Amino acid sequence: MPRKARIDAPGALHHIIVRGIEQRQIFRDDRDRDQFIQRLSDILTDTETPCFAWALIPNHLHLLLKTGLTPIATIMRRLLTGYAVYFNRRHRRHGHLFQNRYKSILCQEEPYFRELVRYIHLNPLRAKLVEEIKALEKYPYSGHSAVLGRVKRDWQQVGYVMGFFGKRKSDARKAYRQFVEKGALQGRRPELTGGGLVRSIGGWTALRALRSGKVRIKGDERILGDSDFVEAVLKEADEQLERRYRLKAEGYEFEQVAERVAQVLDMPLELIWEKSRRPQVVDARSLLCYWGSKELGMSMTDLAKRLHLTQPAISIAVRRGEKISRENQYKLIDR
Repeated sequence: MPRKARIDAPGALHHIIVRGIEQRQIFRDDRDRDQFIQRLSDILTDTETPCFAWALIPNHLHLLLKTGLTPIATIMRRLLTGYAVYFNRRHRRHGHLFQNRYKSILCQEEPYFRELVRYIHLNPLRAKLVEEIKALEKYPYSGHSAVLGRVKRDWQQVGYVMGFFGKRKSDARKAYRQFVEKGALQGRRPELTGGGLVRSIGGWTALRALRSGKVRIKGDERILGDSDFVEAVLKEADEQLERRYRLKAEGYEFEQVAERVAQVLDMPLELIWEKSRRPQVVDARSLLCYWGSKELGMSMTDLAKRLHLTQPAISIAVRRGEKISRENQYKLIDR
């Protein structure tokens, strides 16, 4: 049975799980872990992608990210490809490092956000990398220490997490610490490591109870949330795909998008293909990148090749293009 396409959109919350191939280690020592964290920091900062929780375990890792203007697939491709090259070179090995493709679960923020942060940050304790909950506060390879103010990581959205626990920083940290300590007694939480109807509802008992009451419910293994949330996400995903198919059917390829950019900005088409720092050209290429990414679903890699730019430059251009489109109410098509 073919795998379903990933679901993503700006503002989507994702619980991401990456495992080593055949359950092998992907982090052999602190040097590996530090290298991964540096790459993660650079990419999240460059793309302005929010990270709320994370944990590195020898044979797998967890991330809780929210999609910004750069798709999560692009973030993970850059992160995992770069790290795999480093790891194989350093440890003189060949072949795949990670098991299949990573798991990405689109999550309903309420009521799952706090639970996901706690679950992810308790992973080192469950894996027995630390002996007790107190030691977890000093463990450098999860986001728990940053939330408690033990270390500072500019790329981790500590303030946003604290907002779920209180208005004053000291009260919020106390409430967060108590919440995590309470969770340490719960053990593994399989309902938080995958979507699907049974897990989203809370187990087979809860599912049978709802069905006996003739409650209409819908689930999807790529999504963690209630029925209404699942339906809304799937509807939005379908609408995005339908729009892209319609654009393709009407002949909107990359070149036609460039023609539309030249039209709305009232400039010669040939200027758009110039690699120039002239403000008009920069704006045009930025709008082209934004519409290419948002409307046609082109990857950052593809856009970089077409415009002879680096992927970081494309990410910046997409953000600038979105601002230009929004402020001037430019549209690729009028309907």
